[in-house]
Amino acid sequence: MMNAAERIAALDTLPAAELCDVALASLDHLVEVLNQETTLLRAGRLKEAGALSADKTRLAQDYTGFARSVQRQLGRLQQEAPFAVDALRKGHERFATQMAENLRVIATARAVAEDLLTDVADAIGAGSRPKTYGANGTIATQPPATARGLSVNRAL
Repeated sequence: MMNAAERIAALDTLPAAELCDVALASLDHLVEVLNQETTLLRAGRLKEAGALSADKTRLAQDYTGFARSVQRQLGRLQQEAPFAVDALRKGHERFATQMAENLRVIATARAVAEDLLTDVADAIGAGSRPKTYGANGTIATQPPATARGLSVNRAL
């Protein structure tokens, strides 16, 4: 089994075109998983989207290692395989676009979930409001205390 220094050295000594191709393949797989996650989140299939998390993390780590090697070897790569470097740069631009879209969808899903939980807590808290007349003959308008607890069935 190779240690980290040996893996870095092995990457840095790959032929220029091969290093770019391996990095681009890793990036393409990462973009594909991000696209799947985005599609599932838009469809409200949160559990299925969550199942992609481990793959996404592994692919991101792989790509980060390749990208760092490309950065270290950029001068050599541009001389030996300029078209491969250009293809990798374009792939990275596609990745940035997909990542921005993925983050927007995740933020929307999070906001929707927070709104739902707030609405449920408010509805539960509304049940504890006094429904009687006070000493002065009016119904109390004091805002209710927030719900004391909320149970979520995650099996659904």
